[in-house]
Amino acid sequence: MVLYTSPFPNSFLSVLHSFSWGLIFPCYWLADRLVASFVPTTYEKRQRADDPCYFHALCIIITTPIYLALLVASLPFALIGFLLWSPLQSARRPYIYSRLEDKNQANGATLLTEWKAAGTGKSFCFGSANVCLLPDSLARFNNVFNTQARAKEIGRRIRNGASRPQIKIYIDSPTNTSISAASFSSLVSPQGGDCANRTVNAGIKRTTSMDYKGDNSGSNNGEDNREDKGGAGEPNEGEENTCIVRINGEDNGHMSDTETDAVNGQAHATGPAEPSLESDAEISKTPNHKQKEGDSRSLDSYSASRESLVKVRVGDGTVDQSTVNNKLLYKASIMKKTSVRKKKHTDETFDHEISAFFPANLDFLCLQEVFDKRAAEKLKEQLHHYFEYIVYDVGVYSCHGCCSFKFVNSGLLFASRYPVMDAAYHCYPNGRGTDALASKGALFLKVQVGSTPQDQRIVGYISCTHLQAIAGDTTVRCEQLDMLQDWLSEFRKSTSSSSTANPEELVAFDVICGDLNFDNCSSEDKLEQQHSLFTHYKDPCRIGPGEDKPWAIGTLLDPEGLYDEEVCSPDNLQKVLESEEGRKAYLVYPTSKNHSSSQKGRKASLKGNGRRIDYMLYTEEGLYLEWKVEVEEFSFITQLAGLTDHLPVAMRLMVSTGEDDP
Repeated sequence: MVLYTSPFPNSFLSVLHSFSWGLIFPCYWLADRLVASFVPTTYEKRQRADDPCYFHALCIIITTPIYLALLVASLPFALIGFLLWSPLQSARRPYIYSRLEDKNQANGATLLTEWKAAGTGKSFCFGSANVCLLPDSLARFNNVFNTQARAKEIGRRIRNGASRPQIKIYIDSPTNTSISAASFSSLVSPQGGDCANRTVNAGIKRTTSMDYKGDNSGSNNGEDNREDKGGAGEPNEGEENTCIVRINGEDNGHMSDTETDAVNGQAHATGPAEPSLESDAEISKTPNHKQKEGDSRSLDSYSASRESLVKVRVGDGTVDQSTVNNKLLYKASIMKKTSVRKKKHTDETFDHEISAFFPANLDFLCLQEVFDKRAAEKLKEQLHHYFEYIVYDVGVYSCHGCCSFKFVNSGLLFASRYPVMDAAYHCYPNGRGTDALASKGALFLKVQVGSTPQDQRIVGYISCTHLQAIAGDTTVRCEQLDMLQDWLSEFRKSTSSSSTANPEELVAFDVICGDLNFDNCSSEDKLEQQHSLFTHYKDPCRIGPGEDKPWAIGTLLDPEGLYDEEVCSPDNLQKVLESEEGRKAYLVYPTSKNHSSSQKGRKASLKGNGRRIDYMLYTEEGLYLEWKVEVEEFSFITQLAGLTDHLPVAMRLMVSTGEDDP
């Protein structure tokens, strides 16, 4: 299957399309600004609180006639452009495949060799997020704004979080069994000098992923930096930049020589980069750029919250705690190990956490609601600093390919560190209401993740989708889930080059990511909860229909509280969501026949920990028979606090092959 690197089959159609859109764009932009001026966000309302009440009204009175006059003047040109643009969509391809052109930063081919070195298997990390990159006037109805600046900042935060070194620190102490991330601040606190005499009281084993302060110069993946600065050595499977340090509660802050060498070696691997002026200027346009305690500024802040662990460069011998505190280079997001939660969830087999950052070494990313084309370009540019392969501008326009006229694309975007072999898109033909104006559908991808010593390709399948959003459209969503399964089955058959007798390809995983727009606790979503999709695919957060695991939380934030000081930074939002009271205040909760999710006083009687509508599913069906797939880690991520009304989710899968590769 040929991957489409341009939206049209020839340059003539591309030029004609650009010309037609150039005629439409002034009218589109003016209409967008006109509507946006009448839909203020809560952040803007607070900013204007000190202004005289007549000031904003005066601005609208002055600007509205200007916008209207220019809008009317641009309409004839927009009409001509539309008459050219609409028929061109019949020749438009369903997506654009972009590959990083800088060979110095490209490393997808290198990643394919890791499987052979791994021997017993490899882990893969998947992320999914609804980023609400609508035209600015429409985004404001979700209480977010400045779509272009948000797109750039979202991309920057994702690649900064994913490109950080992954370091696991185990802390052993017999005195404390707390699972709170705040309790970990006793190890290293950047706020005060009195920490020199503090001892480590961190309960039982806990792992910590060190968070890299993003390289604003745009290095890709950090692999090149590690190769240049870290010296020789083959990267290990799935954890090529992982360091493990063990600290005991009884040694009063001193590290052994082995631990010191481990930290020292990793600290020299990469160094912090100075924030660029361009990035700071762009951040200032977004509402959550204020510097406060606990605000990580997308890993670029030089201050650290009390939950953050600081990675330091140390020499041989013992380490004085005050010296450790003064060398602030990295931040850390606390991961709760399975052993920490065994008292409450003895049957759980994997780690789960609320993390302030995207997982280190994120391999695949599925995004929804990337509707604005200019924002998609900005987002792609940022993501290409980490992901080599990106599929974007997915969907159809006009009347081509779907039953009704489509004004915007599907909003789906896929990014990968591994080469994309095949891709296919299908549009849901049964969209209703406002959802019918977008070409919502499903994007199916086949990626190569390695090869065996016998040169058999090892591949994986990833599906990204966004279902009908309107409440009450249960039947529509169930029909879309049926189509999703059928299309995925067809895609696997059409792209498979293997036979049972002579397998040329070995399937390592099959994952579905996306915003399904229903949760597993609402009484109104019972039909979707019992869909056959969940008999073939496993949901790590789900016990059964209508019941989530106790640690699972909602992914839909209450739009009215997005800019509250308590949740406007990744660290602050993480703290809030770790408490039941915080979740009740800032998450949208499942609805029932007798309760309304808008009545916060009644949330206590509702099931679950918020509406979890963003899913990551995996299956063990259709994979290589001798391999086993298990969840290693599941995360709810707060790094996009203030930039979207959804919580991103991430899942790390371990594909185990046994002692030897087949």
